[in-house]
Amino acid sequence: MDLFTGARYARSGEVSIAYQVVGDGPIDLVLVLGWVSHLAYVWELPAMARFLERLASFSRLILFDKRGTGMSDRVHPLPTLEQRMDDVRAVLDAVASERAAVMGISEGGVMSALFAATYPERTAALIINGSYPSRLQRPGFPWGMPAAKFEERTAGVPQIWGTGAGMDAYAPSQLANPEVAAWWGKFTQMSASPGDARDLLRMNTLIDIRDILPSIRVPTLVIHANQDKVAPIEAGRYIAEHIPGARMMELDSIDHWPYFGDADLVLGEIEEFLTGARSSAAPETMLATVLCTQVTQAGAHAVWLGGKQWTDLVDRHHSVVRKALTRYSGREIEAGEKGITAVFDGTARAIRCALEIRDELLDLGLRIRAGVHAGECEVAGGRPRGMALHVASTVMAAARPGEVVVSSTVKDLVVGSGLEFAERGTHEFSGVPGSWSLFAAGGDQPAPVELPHPVVTAALSRREREVAQLLAQGLSNREIAERLYLSERTVDNHVHHILAKLGFDSRVQVATWVARK
Repeated sequence: MDLFTGARYARSGEVSIAYQVVGDGPIDLVLVLGWVSHLAYVWELPAMARFLERLASFSRLILFDKRGTGMSDRVHPLPTLEQRMDDVRAVLDAVASERAAVMGISEGGVMSALFAATYPERTAALIINGSYPSRLQRPGFPWGMPAAKFEERTAGVPQIWGTGAGMDAYAPSQLANPEVAAWWGKFTQMSASPGDARDLLRMNTLIDIRDILPSIRVPTLVIHANQDKVAPIEAGRYIAEHIPGARMMELDSIDHWPYFGDADLVLGEIEEFLTGARSSAAPETMLATVLCTQVTQAGAHAVWLGGKQWTDLVDRHHSVVRKALTRYSGREIEAGEKGITAVFDGTARAIRCALEIRDELLDLGLRIRAGVHAGECEVAGGRPRGMALHVASTVMAAARPGEVVVSSTVKDLVVGSGLEFAERGTHEFSGVPGSWSLFAAGGDQPAPVELPHPVVTAALSRREREVAQLLAQGLSNREIAERLYLSERTVDNHVHHILAKLGFDSRVQVATWVARK
C-alpha cells in the first residue's frame, strides 16, 4: 500500500485544512492527533506508520492537520475548539462521509469528546487514547498539573522546540532509541513554530471538558496506560466513569503514545470495538538470521565525550552500520546508542556484514561485540519478533570486545562459505532452553588481556602521542584533525592504532593512561 499519497485540502470558512484518506474499510475513522501534527512526516516513524496502516486495514482512515499546524493554513489568533470541530465537519464533507468514528489521542481526545457530544448524528463511535478532561488541577480533579508547573513548562517551550525533548514522558520505552527522539524533533519543527507551539499548549491546557462528558451518548472506548506520565491513569478513569456506558481499557505501560510495545493490543481492541470482531491474520513466519551489535563501554564514551560529541559519534556509527546493511541486504530492526539489531535472509551475508561493521567502527575508535543467530521469526506488523532475536542478543552478550560470535546453528549453515571460526565453548543462557555451542567468526583471535592497569604492547609514535594527548582532552577526531592540520581519516587511523597498541577498548581508557603517564 502506498500509504502517503499526498494531501488534499478542504475549505473551512476561509481556511484550508490538509487531509488524507487511507484504506477503504466499511467504517470511516477520523484520527485526531495530539498537540501538533504533520500529515507527510507522520509516516516517517516506522512504528507510527505501522499503527496507521493497521487502522486503515479495517477502516477508511481519515487524517488531517488541525488549522495552525502541519500542512494546514497557519492562523492567528490560534483556533478555538469550536473552530477545530468545524474543521472536522469540513473534512467529513469533503470526503462525503455522513457519519464516522472519531479517535482522539492525547489532546486530540479532548476535541474528539466535544465533537461527539456536539454532533452525535455524525459520530458513530468515540475512542479516546491517553487523554484527560482537564490538564490542570481543579476543584474535584486533583490529577492535573499544578498551575505553577504549567506556567513554567509553557514558558520554556520555545527554548526546547525541535530538540526532541519530552521523550521521557511521551515514550519512555524508547529512550534507548535516539531515532524516535530525532523523529520527534523534526516532526515538531515541521508541525508548528516555537511560538505557535507555546500558544497551542497554553490553549490546550486551559480546556476543561468535565461538564460535557455525561452528555456523550455514542459508544465510547477509553484507552489509557497505567503509568502514563503525561496524563495519569486517574484522568482516563475519570473520563470513562463520566461518559455513560463507556468501556475502559487499561494498559500496563509507561508510554503516553500507543505506537510501540502495546500497539497490537490497542489496535485489536479498537478493531473489535468498531467492527464487532477482532480479526487476527495468520502469523507469518520466516527463517531469518539475526545480528545484534553493542558498542563496548558506550556509557563511558558518552560521559567522556559529552552530549554533542557523543551524539555526532552515534550518528557516524549509524551511518557506517546502515551502509554495511545496504551492501549485505540487511534489514534494520532497531538502532540505539549502544548498537543495532538487524535481520538477513542469508546467514553468510550477516556474518560478513558484522565483520565489516566491526572493522570500520574500530577506525572511529569504537569497539563492538556482535552476536549472530538464525531461527524462525514471527512477522507481526511487518516486524520480525520471537525467540531468534532473544538468542542473538544473548549470544552477543557472550562475545568479547572485538568479537563476532555465532551460534552453532549459524556455523552449520555457512559450510563452504570460506568463513573461519574458532570455538568459544558451550554456554547456557537464562530463559533459553538447552546449551549452545558458540564460535567466533573470522578465525581464532587473541583475547584482550583483562588487567587492572593497561599494558603497552608497542611504543606509540610521536604523532600518536600527540593524538592521545588531545583525545585525553575530550576532543573529537574532527577537532584533532583541525588542530594538527591532518585529514580526519588520518586521525581515525591514529586512534585505531593507539587503541590496538595499548590494548584498550575506549577513549576513556586512553585518557586514564595519559593521566597516569
